[in-house]
Amino acid sequence: MVQALIFDMDGTMIDSMPSHQRSWVEFTRRRGLAIDVADLMRRTTGRTGVECMRELFGDISREQAQAHVDEKEAVYRELFAPVFSEVAGFKSFLGAAQQRGLAVGVGTAGDRHNQAFAYQHLALGQTLPTVGGDEGLPGKPEPAIFLEVARRLGVAPEHCIVFEDAPLGIEAARRAGMRAVAICSSHPADELGGPHVLAQVPDFHALITSRFLETL
Repeated sequence: MVQALIFDMDGTMIDSMPSHQRSWVEFTRRRGLAIDVADLMRRTTGRTGVECMRELFGDISREQAQAHVDEKEAVYRELFAPVFSEVAGFKSFLGAAQQRGLAVGVGTAGDRHNQAFAYQHLALGQTLPTVGGDEGLPGKPEPAIFLEVARRLGVAPEHCIVFEDAPLGIEAARRAGMRAVAICSSHPADELGGPHVLAQVPDFHALITSRFLETL
């Protein structure tokens, strides 16, 4: 029996991945780094900010990595704020899930500043139980973030469904012993598969139209 839904944030709740990519381009330009930003994102989306910076700069201190994270994410918020949008249908789907009595939580690599930014612009009227990438847990594909969300919700992992847009997140759900729904907002369906994946959809409108919640 499904008792809880766990949402990734970037690319799942909010349509933020293009702005994240632009912020990486600007951040690396300022550093004079010539890198393949799309490849960097493929390797790091779902990992914590500190992990991402160590991927880029090598074995730097946590303090150095965090300073880079703070700069990069400030650029991201500046870029995304004027064009902020949810992944289509998210708020409607969330409301329908809560009306059905399902527990909901968020497991994201984003830090508390990006979380606050997202909740402010989503204007949900509530802050969901959220585990973030600055709480000392390893990022995805490790399952720790999703497992901690389940623990806080008081729901066993096997009774949770994860909603994810990135391959590392889909893998984290598998390692956590959770089923998943792939939101194909930033990756094609063939990169978001697995025996634990219940559905692959472009957005939440597709889940509403298919009456996904009613099938649980």
